[in-house]
Amino acid sequence: MLDALPNRPDLPAEIARRRTFAIISHPDAGKTTLTEKFLLFGGAIQMAGQVRAKGEARRTRSDFMQMEKDRGISVSASAMSFDFREFRFNLVDTPGHSDFSEDTYRTLTAVDAAVMVIDGAKGVESQTQKLFEVCRLRDLPILTFCNKMDRESRDTFDIIDEIQENLAIDVTPASWPIGVGRDFLGCYDMLRDRLELMDRADRNRVAESIEIDGLEDPKLAEHIPAHLLDQLREEVEMARELLPKLDPQAVLEGHMTPIWFGSAINSFGVKELMDGIGTYGPEPQVQRAEPRQISPDEKKVTGFVFKVQANMDPKHRDRVAFVRLASGHFHRGMKLTHVRSKKSMSITNPVLFLASDRELAEEAWAGDIIGIPNHGQLRIGDTLTEGEAIRVSGIPSFAPELLQSCRAGDPLKSKHLEKALMQFAEEGAAKVFKPEIGSGFIVGVVGALQFEVLASRIELEYGLPVRFEPSQFTSARWASGPKQALDKFIDANKQHIAHDNDGDIVYLTRLQWDIDRIGRDHPDVTLSATKEMMV
Repeated sequence: MLDALPNRPDLPAEIARRRTFAIISHPDAGKTTLTEKFLLFGGAIQMAGQVRAKGEARRTRSDFMQMEKDRGISVSASAMSFDFREFRFNLVDTPGHSDFSEDTYRTLTAVDAAVMVIDGAKGVESQTQKLFEVCRLRDLPILTFCNKMDRESRDTFDIIDEIQENLAIDVTPASWPIGVGRDFLGCYDMLRDRLELMDRADRNRVAESIEIDGLEDPKLAEHIPAHLLDQLREEVEMARELLPKLDPQAVLEGHMTPIWFGSAINSFGVKELMDGIGTYGPEPQVQRAEPRQISPDEKKVTGFVFKVQANMDPKHRDRVAFVRLASGHFHRGMKLTHVRSKKSMSITNPVLFLASDRELAEEAWAGDIIGIPNHGQLRIGDTLTEGEAIRVSGIPSFAPELLQSCRAGDPLKSKHLEKALMQFAEEGAAKVFKPEIGSGFIVGVVGALQFEVLASRIELEYGLPVRFEPSQFTSARWASGPKQALDKFIDANKQHIAHDNDGDIVYLTRLQWDIDRIGRDHPDVTLSATKEMMV
């Protein structure tokens, strides 16, 4: 059996069985396909929908926006809860496309671990590296899945070396591939001394596991051709000499990542990875907050909003706040304090997600992610408690890298446009700035594809065609400082001043020179590229 870490004896059993994790990867590494197989093996769906399949199989559960279905990419983080063996998995599928990285960064504040998916042919790609750095800042444990081994792939040692060098983390193989590409037969399970063979005939079926007695077991020759068996024995011997042994504590501390090899589209290696998440993934962890941290075993319920999604169900024009429970045992109908407004909220219709499908959540525990339908009261960064004035901290908002002005196709509908833009700003889908001088709005995003998504959603959800046009500004900074210094700064720079949807002061810049000039002329004013969404 796998050497599991002992459960914390102070955690209630329901909390101890939770595993809340995100899946991160570069676009097209197979993340959404892997998510589908997780749901399949967790018994949550009957047939996995492949991203590039046709007909019924085309409907992947974790992509619910029309644009995601049309383009075959994930642009919005979605949450899914399901049981696997004795564990309760809360899985968050994040956008792989770099244009939507801010949604991913925020999602990583709401999970206890990450599964990093890499393509066996491409290794560590740029977006994987960026997301890994965010995980590192949060000390998140990482488990790695090397996908697409049934296609032409790089040498196994090369892949491991690249992860170790580029990401500066120890890598330990949990499984070892037998052949690659067309010759890929399966893997040797190094943790349980088993032979796992891939079934190419049925992509939704897991092939047999064959118990063996070490790599010298004569049974191996019945299943593996001689040349591949010799290669397997030689490589595993080298791996055991050269690579570190799996240390569960080092995994939890984020210093080591176990790596599984497989093919998500062929359902191969996925169950072993899921077993690994259950065994080596952390239970719900302590949450950073002010004025004190929140421990998952506290009796009272606390939770925080890390994502807001509008119009998940276009028929109902709804908004759903995704809430990560940080402590306690939640029951439907509970009254919780909305810390920012100091008002009490009765949570009567909380939901559990299976992507766009939902069901009423009668109860939930620390570690779970629930959806709270609301009419705009809940924003990203909000904390809900049983009365205590405590606020979860560390949820970032980043300065946009692209700015464009936005106008309604019909000038008489500018009020409707303002409503739509404010909706998306509160959702975290874009930054919306109202300049002090002039009319209209300036919309800021991280990547150009976001403008397309916004225009598409405004037209679909509000029946409002819009135009995005180039702006004279190239970036934005939040301004802070003593009131007198701020007033003087605003008076002297009215052409550059705007307010975001929270009413905070923003300095719009054209060149780096603008930022340098403020540092010189207004030394008491701080310009920041990030704003913490602790409200």
